[in-house]
Amino acid sequence: MADLKKIADAADFIVNGYAYTKAGGVVRVLNLNRPESAAVLTLAGEVMETSMDDIELKIVTNYWQRNRGFVEEQDA
Repeated sequence: MADLKKIADAADFIVNGYAYTKAGGVVRVLNLNRPESAAVLTLAGEVMETSMDDIELKIVTNYWQRNRGFVEEQDA
């Protein structure tokens, strides 16, 4: 089992219990309330891998699209 505190601390941002971590040209998304629910997105928001259902996946990709500017600002 992953250490959720470490994942949350390392996340670039957290929205409604979803931790977003940018690493190696991808974004890893983890539902901190249900750790078996995760996704890997491209920086453009395209799904590469997931264990989320379609509704949850739509929610997390929308969160990424709305908040990715904060991560890009950190990189600048």
